Amino acid sequence: MDIFEKAVANMGPLGQYADMGFGYFYFPKLEGQISNRMRFKGKDCLVWSLNNYLGLANHPEVRKADSEATEKWGLAYPMGARMMSGQTEYHQQLEHELAQFERKESAYLLNYGYQGMVSIIDSLVDRHDVVVYDSEAHACIIDGMRLIIGKRFVYPHNDMESFEKQLKRAKKITDQTGGGILVITEGVYGMSGDLGNLKDILSFKNNYGFRLLIDDAHGFGTMGKTGAGTTEHQQVMENVDVYFGTFAKAMAGIGAFVASEKRIIKSLTFKMRSQIYAKSLPMPMVIGSIKRLELIRTQPELRTRLWSIVNALQSGLKEKGFNIGKTQSPVTPVLLHGGISEAAALVYDLRENYQIFCSMIIYPVVPKGVIMLRLIPTAVHTLEDVKYTIDSFSAIKEKLDAGEYSTFQVPPVAETFY
Repeated sequence: MDIFEKAVANMGPLGQYADMGFGYFYFPKLEGQISNRMRFKGKDCLVWSLNNYLGLANHPEVRKADSEATEKWGLAYPMGARMMSGQTEYHQQLEHELAQFERKESAYLLNYGYQGMVSIIDSLVDRHDVVVYDSEAHACIIDGMRLIIGKRFVYPHNDMESFEKQLKRAKKITDQTGGGILVITEGVYGMSGDLGNLKDILSFKNNYGFRLLIDDAHGFGTMGKTGAGTTEHQQVMENVDVYFGTFAKAMAGIGAFVASEKRIIKSLTFKMRSQIYAKSLPMPMVIGSIKRLELIRTQPELRTRLWSIVNALQSGLKEKGFNIGKTQSPVTPVLLHGGISEAAALVYDLRENYQIFCSMIIYPVVPKGVIMLRLIPTAVHTLEDVKYTIDSFSAIKEKLDAGEYSTFQVPPVAETFY
């Protein structure tokens, strides 16, 4: 069979809906300055879909730092990979400041979080080792494990009884192979918003001798007393072996980092293929990230503002009877019941008639029959935004429960693919 024919015949679980809503439900174009209000299809709308947690995307000090760095250095500098010709004192400065912030000996910058996590896993384990991981692990973790030849065992999300069972299986194998055990979990789970059971996981460490890798993409900058993340929030910073954070969420930028013992960062620096064979992070992003980190450290009011919106939104939704799962973070899922056609009609109504833009999550990301509307509150949202959204959600839930969306036909909204 021709490989092109096979690719077209199997577009994957999401691709089957491509013709239904390209440019509307998938690949929508939000226009204007990144904020709580932007434009979609020519209309102003209230946006709850951007991971701009602390509002740094258009913070005046951040914009100034980004602009001045771009003017001084351009987007090309430094040219080449870090190992060959892409090293600068600013890259090293940012790494030093990140390591201090996370109370680790050393840190290393990553061009992108997704690629970085894939490479971290690939560099830490080999065929003699075993990985034990949470069933709700992010796609970058799953893809990282696809590169390894060794065994990997999964446990149901935050199920500590099953977790220990998998540890016992892993220990039996590594006692024979001479390998080690790597446990991978997330700090904040990006869909459900709940937290990894870091303290409970660490309670097994002495008995099984594993190393713990935390993906804290949504926790870095938002969780903890100083914003250092979920490890700080759960008071386990010194016990976590490898900490991963991204700049794409609270930092509102591009890039990521990994922090650990100096000897481990040194090893990763010389083994991570996604960094060795890729161009160095451009200077404007490095300079801009230094400023962003400074603001996270020195302006706690940004985090205070974020959490005031989070608490108002989540408590308000619960008071109105909405199911928001077990979230303990800014990530706010609203769980409803319905099929794909009802989900499309509901979201169309929200965007066209209530001017609210939020992400719609459907099967296979969530079980069949579940519609998840994921809201991402930020420091630039207002209490008025919260009230309007809760009122609007109450109205659409009434329509959903009354069966109005099961008969509603969404007008043609799909754009031609490119």
